[in-house]
Amino acid sequence: MSTELELKQYFETCVDRVDTVIDYFLPPASTESRLQEGMRYATLNGGKRFRPVLVYATAEALGADPLKANHAACAVELVHSYSLVHDDLPAMDDDELRRGKPTCHVAFDEATAILVGDALQSLAYEVLATESSNPAHHLDAVCRLNMITTLAEASGTMGMAAGQAIDLASEGLSIDLQQLQNLHSMKTGKLIRASVRLGALSAGCKDPSLLLQLDDFATNIGIAFQVQDDILDVTGDTKIIGKKSGADAALNKATYPSLLGLQGAQEKASELHQKALMALESLDHKAAPLRSLSNYVVTRTY
Repeated sequence: MSTELELKQYFETCVDRVDTVIDYFLPPASTESRLQEGMRYATLNGGKRFRPVLVYATAEALGADPLKANHAACAVELVHSYSLVHDDLPAMDDDELRRGKPTCHVAFDEATAILVGDALQSLAYEVLATESSNPAHHLDAVCRLNMITTLAEASGTMGMAAGQAIDLASEGLSIDLQQLQNLHSMKTGKLIRASVRLGALSAGCKDPSLLLQLDDFATNIGIAFQVQDDILDVTGDTKIIGKKSGADAALNKATYPSLLGLQGAQEKASELHQKALMALESLDHKAAPLRSLSNYVVTRTY
């Protein structure tokens, strides 16, 4: 993929695909159920869909039909959406804006938002456990079990939940660059790494060497994603990034710009991008979307 337009079109194709799957698995809209309404609000209200796109791009890079990755792409976005709903709660980051709209607990109420997050997380594992209705996209039970394990490990005490706990405990404290990187490798990076692994599993990949290369790629873009998020918190416009800029500084959180300076953070993001590309050197042109996604991570404006 050589142009920004090609990547934009690729994103649109993947987003349309995964949104269709998400809509299929979500409970039907009901004004009588705040839980059902909240689940749809939290998932179908926009968002970059970066993680599902990574799932699809990885499956394609390994020569698979991207439709085989539908359930994995849906599941990872459901977990990501649940995490955002819970992260925004008053007991956590206490944010009022997400994806340019009121956060779930503001649009509904705090109790509903908690239940929405719980239900989305449960649904994600149900989706992975569910066999595809199309025989051509069938994944065997062992593969689906490995996917469930991958997503669970990325979400729990060795991944996203642990990273959020460390993040909350670190507010107002002085932490160094290594501690910050460890924090975000769990809070943000683990789910990005899981997205790439889920795509590889969807493609039937069992080559340990190739899985290691893909994990190296994902590790680097996972950190780069957070570095760019921190940069945008300094330089971004609230209307463009879809959430309040300057929130990290207001909470006195350690960030890459606060530790490295803005230019140093930008150089760090570029360095991680180059390492990610190196990890893909052995893959052919089918990995072009993955390479473009690495560049997108460090050049995005929202």
